[in-house]
Amino acid sequence: MREAGDTVEIGEAIATIDENAKEGSAPAASEDSAPAKEEAPKAEAPKEEASNKAEESDSNDSEHVIASPAARKLAREKGINLNEIQARDPLGRVRKEDVEAHGQKPAAPAKENKQAEPKKDEFGGKPHERIKMSRRRQTIAKRLVDVQQESAMLTTFNEVDMSAVMDIRKRRKDAFQEEHDGTRLGFMSFFTKAVVGALKKYPLLNAEIQGNEIVKKDFYDIGMAVSTNDGLVVPVVRDAERLSFAGIEKEISDLGKKARDNKLALSDLQGGTFTITNGGVFGSLLSTPILNAPQVGILGMHTIQWRPVAIDQDRMENRPMMYLALSYDHRIVDGKEAVSFLVTVKKLLEEPEQLLLEG
Repeated sequence: MREAGDTVEIGEAIATIDENAKEGSAPAASEDSAPAKEEAPKAEAPKEEASNKAEESDSNDSEHVIASPAARKLAREKGINLNEIQARDPLGRVRKEDVEAHGQKPAAPAKENKQAEPKKDEFGGKPHERIKMSRRRQTIAKRLVDVQQESAMLTTFNEVDMSAVMDIRKRRKDAFQEEHDGTRLGFMSFFTKAVVGALKKYPLLNAEIQGNEIVKKDFYDIGMAVSTNDGLVVPVVRDAERLSFAGIEKEISDLGKKARDNKLALSDLQGGTFTITNGGVFGSLLSTPILNAPQVGILGMHTIQWRPVAIDQDRMENRPMMYLALSYDHRIVDGKEAVSFLVTVKKLLEEPEQLLLEG
């Protein structure tokens, strides 16, 4: 039988269950049971029957794949096994455009059965350790590579003066926490409101590409990248435009706790329209975040540093500054729109009273 972490084929038996056995008992042959009759050797099945069984097996395998009805219909018409299709959806759901894209790919060359043996002394005798990647880490690695290959990703940068936001938090954090049953006023609610306000002005950053169509979304489900011991996950704050600052902070807190406790449901991770990632909590000064496909935009926050800033031509002041990074899919988002989006986020954060109107 199979152990945890083993790779198995669809339809392969991984365990057997004896329905008549008692808990903790091992299966044993009954003394009174009659000896099993020897079965006559079966005649070899005709080739046509074997072919039908193979087709039935392929069909059963495909049934285990999560796919839209349109994708299943097209796959049947093209004679494509759904197991062979690479899904762009972060949860592995096969869509119609995935089947179309698969049909346009040239057939992959047959793989040789030979497995390259690892070098016996590839590190010159120096100590090292091999660790098998977890399923989550393998999925993350594959998706990140796929995004790099399938999108025209570009990143633009700006910086924001966090003085006004920090001043509001300093003045209001205690009253806010008391008024909202212990919910803390963090930075993420300000950034979420600013992102929603900017997305309303530049809706292509809240869209996705499906085949030859652009799907513009009039709702704002904002993904929040969360680092866990098993890797990065992106739970989603639903309908962020309808939530108050306290509502956003509570949602982020609840989702973060579920992520760290490994209790996120599939529904918590589905359907985000735009993502925010905060590398600043780890001290990152600048980075180029990778898109969370099929989304076409992701905002990267970074650590706040006090730096001298020219207020005017005659005056300098130390201000708490943060670099912002916006990665976007250049296939549908032009540079002008991306830069304007980021400037809008910057202005909303530097004049946070506008967030009540814009966000």
